[in-house]
Amino acid sequence: MIHKPVVGIPADRRMLGAHPFHCIGEKYITAVVDGADAFVILIPSLGDRQSIDQILAMVDGLLFTGSPSMVHPKHYRGPELEEGTWLDPDRDDTTLPLIRRAIAIGMPVFGICRGFQEMNVAFGGTLLQKIHETPGKLDHREDKLAELDVQYGPAHPVALTPDGLLHQLTQLDEIRVNSIHQQGVDQLGADLQAEAIAPDGLIEAFTVAGAKGFALATQWHPEWKFQTNPVSVKLFHTFGEACRAFKRERGLTMNPE
Repeated sequence: MIHKPVVGIPADRRMLGAHPFHCIGEKYITAVVDGADAFVILIPSLGDRQSIDQILAMVDGLLFTGSPSMVHPKHYRGPELEEGTWLDPDRDDTTLPLIRRAIAIGMPVFGICRGFQEMNVAFGGTLLQKIHETPGKLDHREDKLAELDVQYGPAHPVALTPDGLLHQLTQLDEIRVNSIHQQGVDQLGADLQAEAIAPDGLIEAFTVAGAKGFALATQWHPEWKFQTNPVSVKLFHTFGEACRAFKRERGLTMNPE
């Protein structure tokens, strides 16, 4: 029996009523199971209470999802956020070291929205906390009163970096993406390469220069009804293929002939 590659997805830690839960949106799980053709395991955000080495030994790839919570500004030397801003320090303590270690060993990594911001911070980058209040920038927030299909519908174009990964995968110079975020990249982290730029100059996707495996992050949400968008289909298929390759290579290393 041929086993599918295993993709780990770190969870948000949320209070539901009086109790903490570890939660992941099903749309991300669906995109990995059906789009990447992979087996998903959910990783609780417990920081150093669970070994990173053991997590990495169990999975062949990692997906870092979007979330309503924000990366704590202490991780990028940013100003304090407004009182009442939803933070998730348990997720920060889990994902930031996990990102660095996974990419160092060549494990495929895909970051989306908050995951995009986490990857930037993990490499020393900084974040704009309110893009809509930044001179020269567009308002990248969704209309929360609109139906979900409108909120997640195409909002603006992004220009793809010539000869970058996204340009190579799509053979397009420009694609249209959804826009559901108020934070974004201010300073791009070390060793990160811009892959897509919004009309206002905001970086909307990047890869990790010199990474031994797939290491891509998008500020937009390709997981939303991914099967209806050819670019999203391509992204998850490519991620899945990278996870399969990593699984094969690690198997050969552990079981040389």
